[in-house]
Amino acid sequence: MPSNTIGENGTITRDARSRYRQRAEGGAHGAFEAETKRAGGTPRADVEVTRGAAPADVAAVLGDGADTVIRSRRMYDGERLVQLCDTYIPAFVAEAAPAVAQLDTGAGGIISRMADAGLAQTEVVEDVTQVPATAKQAEALGVEEGELLLTITHTGTTEDGRVVEVSRHTLGRGWTLRYGVPLA
Repeated sequence: MPSNTIGENGTITRDARSRYRQRAEGGAHGAFEAETKRAGGTPRADVEVTRGAAPADVAAVLGDGADTVIRSRRMYDGERLVQLCDTYIPAFVAEAAPAVAQLDTGAGGIISRMADAGLAQTEVVEDVTQVPATAKQAEALGVEEGELLLTITHTGTTEDGRVVEVSRHTLGRGWTLRYGVPLA
């Protein structure tokens, strides 16, 4: 099942039902790269890795956001910037899986590096909200400041309930989000 499709008009449908399971397909370095290639696109990401404090709302989810690895990404299909993403990783994860703080995290990306270190994500919750574009987001995504943008806040948790990642994806225009719920 393809996790993303890109329509002729450039609309991206992000199908969350399988995206994280297919994140290393073809040696991809994460779900975005795998799904964009599968949809016939040309993925690319500009990545900056720093250490610092997470925003207050993210720190509350992490339990302690004083020292986090922050992965800031600008994610493209070809030359078109399609999303901005900031990922906050607690210090204990970075100590167990130092590759999460590298620019190139290898096949499968940070979720695979966490799993390699015994910190596999067994549950993911994604909250989708609309937020007004900041001046910085507006300039990057080619929208008006204050325009409502979809934001996905992804929280990854281990089997024992530890939060190992909070990622905030801010999407440009032209996205459809698809989720499935098993009824049996």
